[in-house]
Amino acid sequence: MMGCCLFVYYRKKRKQASRDADSLSLCSLDINEPSTKRSKPVSRVTSLANLLPPVKTAPLKRISQTLQRSISFRNDSRTERATPLPPPHFSSSSSTMKTRVISATVSSPSSSMTAPRVSTATTSASKRRDSKLWSETFDVRLGATQPLSPKEIKRQEAIFELAQGEQDLVEDLKLAKKAYHDPMLKLSIMTEQELNQIFGTLDSLIPLHEDLLSRLRDARKPDGSTEHVGHILTDWLPCLSSYTPYCSNQVKAKALLDQKKQDRRVQDFLQRCIQSPFSRKLGLWNFLDIPRSRLVKYPLLLREILKHTPNDHQDRQHLDEAMLMVQSLVADINRRTGESECQYYKDRLLYAEDGQRDELIERSRTLSCHGELKNNRGLKLHVFLFQDVLVITRSVSLNDQPVSYQLCRQPIPIRQLDLEDLLDGEMRVGGSIRGAFSNNERTKNFFRVSLRGAAPMQSHYFQASDAFNKQQWINCIRQAREAAALSSGPPGDAGLTSTGHSGLEGAKVTWRAMETALDGEAGLNGEREEPEERFEGEEVD
Repeated sequence: MMGCCLFVYYRKKRKQASRDADSLSLCSLDINEPSTKRSKPVSRVTSLANLLPPVKTAPLKRISQTLQRSISFRNDSRTERATPLPPPHFSSSSSTMKTRVISATVSSPSSSMTAPRVSTATTSASKRRDSKLWSETFDVRLGATQPLSPKEIKRQEAIFELAQGEQDLVEDLKLAKKAYHDPMLKLSIMTEQELNQIFGTLDSLIPLHEDLLSRLRDARKPDGSTEHVGHILTDWLPCLSSYTPYCSNQVKAKALLDQKKQDRRVQDFLQRCIQSPFSRKLGLWNFLDIPRSRLVKYPLLLREILKHTPNDHQDRQHLDEAMLMVQSLVADINRRTGESECQYYKDRLLYAEDGQRDELIERSRTLSCHGELKNNRGLKLHVFLFQDVLVITRSVSLNDQPVSYQLCRQPIPIRQLDLEDLLDGEMRVGGSIRGAFSNNERTKNFFRVSLRGAAPMQSHYFQASDAFNKQQWINCIRQAREAAALSSGPPGDAGLTSTGHSGLEGAKVTWRAMETALDGEAGLNGEREEPEERFEGEEVD
């Protein structure tokens, strides 16, 4: 028994010794230090320091000046180059309003096109190319008989930006075909018919821009400057008519691409491409949207060249002609694209009964705006503002088909539509305990539309995602009403009451009048969709 105890004690001692050896602290090292330390003479250290040359800051200063010059030029200058930006969010859950596909300015909202707020946030570095300036690419003094003026340098920068954007565009279009179209066809990830629908006439745009790029390079002098560019543009710009079929197909292409993303093979392939360096972390749709993005920049690029071209310059007349040409071409493509988009959404409408069919829908050729709104019960609706009629729908998905839109109420003619802007907090609603703390948020950004002369129960209360979207919707509806009034003769009663901003006294609403919107409306499958939070019937002053 004693031997066993000694063995255990010996094992413990060995473990403790090894643990002590492994856990030496700084204190234990200090104990073993000698009382007198040996130090190096200070003179030797200083003598070594004197041998080191001083640090020169001139290169860093030059780099800083170059960066500042580059940044100031970008801020002072003009337009972005043809680097694709992330596209508008097209998911069905988005509450963002979107406008027509081609619009260069944001004048109206909607929710499946692209007009929400113009984002001022810069794109991440991984999504941008390294920008180049003409003054940094070519030696300004090389071959110049006299120094260039600051205005002429800016003119050369604008012309160089035009050419550089063409080069980037050609590279991206070739990349879209080589890295996306061809592999998906070869691996049978998509059928040839599906790829033709998604990519459209992309192939025909590549030689078009290669031609312009070649002409711009040929016009460049050995010193890098370009004297005349107007005659090149007036001769080339009519080729932009090839954009009409491509842009008109975009709404169908986007819908099919979103549908195919539900396929695991397609989803996996596209995700791998995004993670690859060649994509710059951009998705396929970003590359497919590059031509449209480039198209709307041509007027801006030409305006910048004109801005720095003197009136007595030989190129001035050709540039003025080119400016008029490109504005007319972009407007025509925009109109045709809008008609194509309008027809697409008209074809996606589902009617629960024949009485919902309206001749005004069939006659509409333009779609002013459309997007997702919520009603006063929290249900998500998709509202379309056509040329002459407002249509309230709910988005539905049937099998593997693109999203369709089922009409929930009778369409409201624009000429008979009343609009009321509601102040935040005016709709004081009562609710459950779960939603009591969020009532303030849920009563913001409301507006009301109704059929003129109809009962209060037939009013529709819509909530936008934010104040900006609400104002965009109100502006679009007002513009549609003004256009309808002008086309039908002298404007009558405007039908707009504002409960705050215009100073007009608005009528008080009750909770009973607010009980309009599709509470538990039966869908295509006969199911009732309940909102996330239910409000009880409480009177509102």
